[in-house]
Amino acid sequence: MLETSVFQWIVLPILIALTRVCDVTIGTIRIIFVSKGNKIISPILGFFEVLIWLLAISQVMQNLSNWVCYVAYAGGFAIGNYIGIILEEKLALGTLLVRVFVNDDYLPLVEALKSKNFGVTIFDAEGSRGKVRMIYTIIQRKFLQEVVAQIKQFDPKAFYTIEDIRLAREGIFQTRQRRIAGRLKQISK
Repeated sequence: MLETSVFQWIVLPILIALTRVCDVTIGTIRIIFVSKGNKIISPILGFFEVLIWLLAISQVMQNLSNWVCYVAYAGGFAIGNYIGIILEEKLALGTLLVRVFVNDDYLPLVEALKSKNFGVTIFDAEGSRGKVRMIYTIIQRKFLQEVVAQIKQFDPKAFYTIEDIRLAREGIFQTRQRRIAGRLKQISK
């Protein structure tokens, strides 16, 4: 069966594409863990990424006259990148710094963030058009949509930036327990 045309032109390229999807997806997730400084999971993922890659590339090299294997290899790479990015979004790993620049009354936004148990720091600053306030909050990535919704509710045209943070310690961070406590506090009022 391994010598049949069906295997050489259909089954083998599909297997190459699937192995490539797996190794690139693992590689994308591994890079995220490396950027977060994870010294345990990153090497384990790297081991499996390279092992799977060797399986795929060895099949391509054994079938250099089969152009479909090249297309499958490249297609698997592209799909693996896409799946890796989708998985990374679903995992929502990491910590973010959200910086909001406001001109007007900023207290409603500050109070809204505080009521949801997000830590808030405010700075006076000078922008190109005059005085502004910078509101900083450091959050877990899984809360980003909630914080952005609060910002847009405050001012749909607000200027804000979001940055990845490798490490943050000793601050006020939203946790599941703090979130529940905040909701109970709101209900009891």
